[in-house]
Amino acid sequence: MTERSPAPGGLALVEALVNTVDLESGADTLDSAAGRAPFQLTESALDEARELRESLRATCLAHAGHPPHRPVTPLGALLARAPLYVDIDPGDGSARLVAADGGPLLSRVAVAVAEAVAAGTWLRLKACELPDCHWAYYDRSPAGRGRWCSMQVCGARAKMRRYRAKGA
Repeated sequence: MTERSPAPGGLALVEALVNTVDLESGADTLDSAAGRAPFQLTESALDEARELRESLRATCLAHAGHPPHRPVTPLGALLARAPLYVDIDPGDGSARLVAADGGPLLSRVAVAVAEAVAAGTWLRLKACELPDCHWAYYDRSPAGRGRWCSMQVCGARAKMRRYRAKGA
C-alpha cells in the first residue's frame, strides 16, 4: 500500500501478485481484465492465481517472522506443479531455468523464486506485519529486519497502537 520501489528481478512479479488485493478494503485487481493483464491471466485461471497469491503471502509473512494469515496450500506444493525446463545455451554452455508452455503464471513465479534463492534475495521479500495490511515489500534495510511495508503508515499505526495499549 505504499510507494516503494519494486523488488529486484523476478521478485517484482511475485510482489505485484501478492499486492493485487487490498486486505483492508477487499478490493482485488484480479477481478478486472485490466488487473489480470500484467499476469497474462484468463478468467479461468483466477482460482489458481488467488491460491498462489495467498501461499506467497503466507511465505512472505514467514520471511518476516509472522504466522500465516490463514490456512493455505504450502507454496512448495504449488511450485512443484510448475512446468519448467533447463535451457542450455549452445554457445557458452550456460544454463538457466525457463518456464515451459509459454510461461504460465505458476511457472514464471517458480523461475522467479529459484532465481531469488540463487541470488540470496528470496528471504528479503516480506509481508507487512499489520493484519489489515500484509502488503508485500522488499526489505532493503541493512540488517534485513523490516517489519512494515511503510514506516510512515503501517509502522506509525503499529507504534501508536502499542503506545495507547500501555495506557499512556
